[in-house]
Amino acid sequence: MIDRSRLAQLLERERRDFRERNPRSAAAYEQARAHLFGGVPMTWMNKTAAGFPLYLSEARGARVVDVDGHEYVDLCLGDTGAMAGHSPAPTVEAVTERFARRGGATVMMPTEDAAWVGAELGRRFGVPYWSFSLTATDANRWAIRLARAVTGRPRILVNSYCYHGSVDEVLLVVGPDGRAVAREGNVGAPVDPTLTSRVVEFNDLASLERELAHGDVAAVLMEPALTNIGIVLPRPGYLEGVRELTRRYGSLLINDETHTFSAGPGGCTRAWRLEPDVVTIGKAVGGGIPSGGYGLSAEVAARVEGMSGLDLVDMGGVGGTLAGNALSIAAMRATLEYVLTDEAFAAMEGLAVRFTEGVLKVVDAHALPWSVVRLGARAEYRFTSPAPRNGGESNAAADPDLDDYLHVYLANRGVLLTPFHNMALMCPATTAADVDRHNEAFADAVRELAG
Repeated sequence: MIDRSRLAQLLERERRDFRERNPRSAAAYEQARAHLFGGVPMTWMNKTAAGFPLYLSEARGARVVDVDGHEYVDLCLGDTGAMAGHSPAPTVEAVTERFARRGGATVMMPTEDAAWVGAELGRRFGVPYWSFSLTATDANRWAIRLARAVTGRPRILVNSYCYHGSVDEVLLVVGPDGRAVAREGNVGAPVDPTLTSRVVEFNDLASLERELAHGDVAAVLMEPALTNIGIVLPRPGYLEGVRELTRRYGSLLINDETHTFSAGPGGCTRAWRLEPDVVTIGKAVGGGIPSGGYGLSAEVAARVEGMSGLDLVDMGGVGGTLAGNALSIAAMRATLEYVLTDEAFAAMEGLAVRFTEGVLKVVDAHALPWSVVRLGARAEYRFTSPAPRNGGESNAAADPDLDDYLHVYLANRGVLLTPFHNMALMCPATTAADVDRHNEAFADAVRELAG
């Protein structure tokens, strides 16, 4: 239903306008290419619909300003890392107090804030014992190590097209023939991930049982709702089936709530009353300061502590010098206590409903075979209908040119989506006017495309 030649013309027009609007960002990018690998501080920043990234000048709340002076409604929010908004005042105050007034960002000593954060995460997610990291990637790596240690099993099971950071064991998918294959473009994996892991499609209990029946899976690492490939919601009874099967076959269940934290104050685990053995989280809980952690059930914690041969306090493969540092912990406490509260999530979810309804109105008006899925404060549109039921279906619905057109069109009109996909996230500072600004620009983009 899309006129591809018209799409190509509109995309080129928007990219041309982008280049003309952002000369300082373009110049900064060219200059950086002489000193930075790929021209950016981290290679993911090259994911841009327009050929070069916007350069940041300042950010506050739900707004960012680039070096050319353009202000944007930020619905990307650091791809979830800034779910609390940019520089929320309580987090800024806590970080300033810790770093500038009291000093000591990292001294290899615990602070009293850490026990408060552990108790609060336990209250929210239902697992009582917590340890901290700087990223969710590390939290997942360390949870995997502990799962292998206590079960004595080598493999990890994940969902096709899942996202758990740059963990080696998760970079595989279900191939066209139904077999596990390494994910295309995987960079320098130490071993073929099909040797370390098993993979099944989300929402497929029969395949999950088949793979668990091999008896070699230490843990199922999964998001309660699949993200980073659109949003794929669980079908009725699916998560209950996962929990029953993992218990039956002796595998631990790890819920990665890094993105699905958008579902509410305790993520999907609390919202849907799930009972994982381990919860991992990162990004949002530090209010923009690098933070992450993993929580263990009482049973798993006891099993780990009962293994006297594990080296948990030196070089055993779990932990890092900066993990649990005083600055990150102070940021986590302030963010959880004062920013990402129950009340804040309720307001954020209401705005995400407004976003979703606005997008659906446009899609229906043009009879487009698209869908939009919401998970609490997070929403995303996908170019297929009905909404995908698993990662393979969602990946098959990808349309890079259409993605790029919408991203650069919106950016040229002051709205930023997550560059990797069409995800919009609400923060406590987001307003109804911000959502309406997106919906109006989205309507204009679709209207032009429809001709």
